[in-house]
Amino acid sequence: MAGESTNQDTLFGKMAVEQGLCTGDELKRCIEEMEARRKNNPVLLQELLISKGFITATQAQRLRQAAREVKAATHAHQIPGYQVLGKIGAGAMAVVYKAKQLSLNRVVAIKVLPKRFSENPDYVERFYKEGQAAGKLNHPNIVQAVDVGEAGGYHYFVMEFVEGKTLYDDIAAGKVFSEQEALDIIIQVAEALRHAHSMGLIHRDVKPKNIMINKDGVVKLADMGLARERTDIEAAKTEKGKAYGTPYYISPEQIRGEMDIDGRADIYGLGATFYHLVTGRVPYMAEDPVEVMKKHLRDQLIPPDHINTTLSAGISEMIEVMMAKNKADRYSNMDELLEDLKAVRTGQAPMFAHKRIDVSAFEQLEDGETVELGEKVSVEQIETKYKNIILVLGALSAILLLVIIMMFLMR
Repeated sequence: MAGESTNQDTLFGKMAVEQGLCTGDELKRCIEEMEARRKNNPVLLQELLISKGFITATQAQRLRQAAREVKAATHAHQIPGYQVLGKIGAGAMAVVYKAKQLSLNRVVAIKVLPKRFSENPDYVERFYKEGQAAGKLNHPNIVQAVDVGEAGGYHYFVMEFVEGKTLYDDIAAGKVFSEQEALDIIIQVAEALRHAHSMGLIHRDVKPKNIMINKDGVVKLADMGLARERTDIEAAKTEKGKAYGTPYYISPEQIRGEMDIDGRADIYGLGATFYHLVTGRVPYMAEDPVEVMKKHLRDQLIPPDHINTTLSAGISEMIEVMMAKNKADRYSNMDELLEDLKAVRTGQAPMFAHKRIDVSAFEQLEDGETVELGEKVSVEQIETKYKNIILVLGALSAILLLVIIMMFLMR
């Protein structure tokens, strides 16, 4: 442990000087004091640099994070059969590097699980499940898995390198997609999800950050980190009552932690993504993620064509059916959805969406329930309302007749 701490201090100090946060003389003074205090009153180099005012606590925090990334990159360089070319990005759970697969002389992406997660069996198991789930899929609209393994205590997942951007990159830059652009993207993602569903896998985290577009305009669905096999009863039992997904795009049944999660959860997530593309905003907004999820459960969706009035009725209908709170009211599967998406792209009506809206309204009337037409009004309320109007009109007519008779008699 002492050797590891020394190595960390050395890397930390070197980076502090390289980034111009302190001078070489200041670093030297702190190292000398640290060595002098090692036996009786040990102290970390970063603590000395902060206490003497050479760097701030915020700068130290950033340096620690950068040092961890450098260390992870060093281990990534040691993955047999691959030459790391540089860092692509980092998320909450992993760091991703661009690399060359030496045996096939091709560029790939390597996702490396940080050391702090590598010591947790649950994170490691989820990491390998992601690789194994992706490995079952072979589709042009899905990022392909290449390899998964461990080297030097670090777990890694090698995948196809996609040179391009995510949908989130465009959305973050303020782009609102046209109908045709959005339809082309959503159709490709739906094709990817149809393949995943046919292989028994539910993605469970469909969102703009997990959808990539390469330089040729081909859309790629990525990140199978939350994917689950429909037949994995043990996983379903373990996850029961827990919400897995991203708050802005998560389906109501995922929020409730239901065991029986099927492809309709992905249809909801795809619908929320579709909504974001064509309106420039997420379906439900709140400062707290918990409040966002509550809105998915209880708030009525503002139709997308009420926000972007240039949208066709067909687009809005499809999104509303995709995002129905009750999964029974959504498209049954990706085949139905794709048929409607392709119909609307060619200027036709979305027939499956029409049927779902019509049948849903008819069933509600049969059961004597409320039908949403702007606001909720029951049949009894309508009857009472018109009875009252008739009574008022009758009374007014009687009064008017009485006034006329009296005026006639007074002549």
